[in-house]
Amino acid sequence: MSGWLGVVSAAHVRRGIHLGIAQISHGKRGPLARMKAGDTLVYYSPVESLGDVIPLREFTAIGVIADDEIWEADEGSFRLFRRRIKYLSLRPVPLTDVRDRLHLTAEPNWGYQLRRGLVPLDEHDLDIIRESVIQ
Repeated sequence: MSGWLGVVSAAHVRRGIHLGIAQISHGKRGPLARMKAGDTLVYYSPVESLGDVIPLREFTAIGVIADDEIWEADEGSFRLFRRRIKYLSLRPVPLTDVRDRLHLTAEPNWGYQLRRGLVPLDEHDLDIIRESVIQ
């Protein structure tokens, strides 16, 4: 099983939790296809809502991909790809609480990789984040 970091605004994460779905990169299929059933997805929210200028920088959700099905949802003018996910109870954790222990943030300019929207997490980082956020 693999670990993944999805970069999504907190407002969109809460909507995904409510719907029991995972959605990455504004509904693109490609990132979802990289994940397999049983993989862990951690959401990191740089902001509260898309377009905000005030940073949030929190880990806002964690869950396990439920199956290998990817489907396209129709939301009027938007067609978005989604997957089922089983979310775990958590408390949001600021990046500053774990940053100094993560491999992900060890390199200068580490934030550039977040622009891809989905980043693989090594087992070390997944364990640290999981221990920090699970209630």
